[in-house]
Amino acid sequence: MKYVFAFIVGALAVVVSAQAAGYRVETVVSGLEHPWSLAFLPGGRMLVTERPGRVRVIEPGPDGQLQLRSEPVAGVPAVLARGQAGLFDVVVDPAFAVNGRVLLSFAHGQPQANHLRVVSARFDGRQLLEVKPVFTSQPAKAETQHFGGRMAWLADGSLLIGMGDGNLDRTDAQRLHTHLGKALRIRPDGSVPADNPFVARADARPEIYTLGHRNPQGLVVVDGVAYAHEHGARGGDELNRLAPGANFGWPVTTGGIDYTYARITPYRSLPGIQPALVEWTPSIAPAGLAWYGGALFPAWRGSLFVAALKERSVRRVPLNGGTPGPQEVLFQELGERIRDVRAGPDGAIYLLTDSPDGRVLRVVPAPG
Repeated sequence: MKYVFAFIVGALAVVVSAQAAGYRVETVVSGLEHPWSLAFLPGGRMLVTERPGRVRVIEPGPDGQLQLRSEPVAGVPAVLARGQAGLFDVVVDPAFAVNGRVLLSFAHGQPQANHLRVVSARFDGRQLLEVKPVFTSQPAKAETQHFGGRMAWLADGSLLIGMGDGNLDRTDAQRLHTHLGKALRIRPDGSVPADNPFVARADARPEIYTLGHRNPQGLVVVDGVAYAHEHGARGGDELNRLAPGANFGWPVTTGGIDYTYARITPYRSLPGIQPALVEWTPSIAPAGLAWYGGALFPAWRGSLFVAALKERSVRRVPLNGGTPGPQEVLFQELGERIRDVRAGPDGAIYLLTDSPDGRVLRVVPAPG
């Protein structure tokens, strides 16, 4: 039995949830150092990234149970691992069965001159081969904060990349000469789609798809529509529906305040700024984002799942025609920071816990 209580204040959905044991949480593997992203491969294998710069393989063992391969994947490029910087997302090429390609995003360079980089590589089961950079953010930025780093495939085969604002000059998120604070769109080989919204402007980076983002760390495409969430400051976390050329406001509009308790801006909304679908104040610190359409949990179908670091939970956000419904708070009983959430091909929900001894967890229905 499940009990959910919700009330809405403006765009903020306030939810208290209590759920009896309708699910069971299993540990798939443990001993991972700040795992960041999970991707599924054919044959029951998975790839998981560790922020210090390793890609690990989870695979069926001799007894059929999933286990962590002892040696990391070879051929991973050098990663800047410091502060929030490190190895971030891994996504599998939609044509993986033919080309064996995966893409990685990570912090590249030196602390005082670094970039978000995306590489494409062929994975032969043991190592990365033919590693090729397909995107490097410009210009170089200082310090090691707010990289973004999530990626997702659009229906036309192009790739979306979330890029943080770097947390130095926040207004860069509103400036088109820089990749900072944007969602970006490229082809898998790094070329720029001709229909990107700012591709014809000489004063704009052609990869820009949307602008006005603080630190987007969740990205998923549902029926051709891209959804992204991002960290606010002290409040003002957002879930947004992306549209080409849209401006999502940071830092000229926000529902949050600075960590010093100073106001960032007097505006929560302005003409020409796309309002958030959902705002979380106080912050939940949204991390991974997934769409669930599986068979194991029929009541959860048609929902976005938002991993939350600060709240140590996963928020379930049902969508009805693109409109968010009352949210449900899940998995707080674990008491762990949740970095990523994924819907597995088996219909289970997979979670990554953010710690020096991180785990991959699988959520399945409880017996009976």
